[in-house]
Amino acid sequence: MTVPNSLHAVLLFLRRNIIDALGVCAALFKIMIPVMILMKILQELGLVAELGHYMAPLMQLFGLPGSVGLVWATALLTNLYAAAIVLITLLPETPLTSAQVTVIATMMLIAHGLPVELSIARRSGARIRTQFLIRMIAAMLCGWLLYMIYAGLNWGTGFVQPAWIPDAPPSGLPAWVLREIRNLAGIATIVLVMLMLLDILKRLGITDLMIRLLSPVFNSMGIGREAGTITIVGVTLGLSYGGGLIIHEARSGRIPAKDVFLALTFMGLCHALIEDTLLMLLLGADLGGILLARMAFSLAFLWVLSRIVARLSESTINGLLFRQDAVQRKPPPFFSV
Repeated sequence: MTVPNSLHAVLLFLRRNIIDALGVCAALFKIMIPVMILMKILQELGLVAELGHYMAPLMQLFGLPGSVGLVWATALLTNLYAAAIVLITLLPETPLTSAQVTVIATMMLIAHGLPVELSIARRSGARIRTQFLIRMIAAMLCGWLLYMIYAGLNWGTGFVQPAWIPDAPPSGLPAWVLREIRNLAGIATIVLVMLMLLDILKRLGITDLMIRLLSPVFNSMGIGREAGTITIVGVTLGLSYGGGLIIHEARSGRIPAKDVFLALTFMGLCHALIEDTLLMLLLGADLGGILLARMAFSLAFLWVLSRIVARLSESTINGLLFRQDAVQRKPPPFFSV
């Protein structure tokens, strides 16, 4: 019995994308699973709360109470959902204005989940210390600027009432393991859907159209056309969902090393524009601050950074910004990434 050509094409399409998705997840989960276990241990030992205690004096620079330091510390080491839970638990005893929530939300959006996201950047060739410093400096600078703007214009003075309260984290190790397995399964599903969607968009020529439309913006930031696709993936879906693709593309040798660095930096400052922005919006943050101001800041920041990088010598760039050998070698087969 012969298979109709149309059905055969669909089966090939599914087979190719499923194999690619398994490879992408294999590369991504090698980073995420050890980090998730380590972060769980640190939380159980109380080290995340201890970091929040030491960060309390820093929060005053942004017009925030010291207790909010625990919120950012949780975001830095774990994820935005865990930080959202901490923020919700603080609100009854420490009411925050819309401006204050917007400031801490924007700082968290720029710098969160660093153990996972910096590991992805490192596997893509970027120097982890440089990426860490950029994320932290950018988060604090953007937060301070927003604080000064909101205070100067007397905006966002009303106290927030979150529209959504996240579920409390599960108690007990088995419940935590089950939740993380579900999260990984969700990521794998999203990766598969994303790959199929990107494949369809590429075949329809929409990906090339998007890159052409966005090329003036990318060019102004020093990001070449070759890095356009992974930049779009990271900005829209985030580094965790697009991490496997980013690693594979960055190590393919098709993208210049300098473009990899600038693309990863931009994605670090401004990524997951849909999911993360909606989460912060539900917590009471102002859309103008967490989306428009963050995007404008990220574009300006990278524009300045690209001009600085252009003046650096090749040896300085290789020593401080990225590892030339990591992005020039061809990627190994998916399951041995």
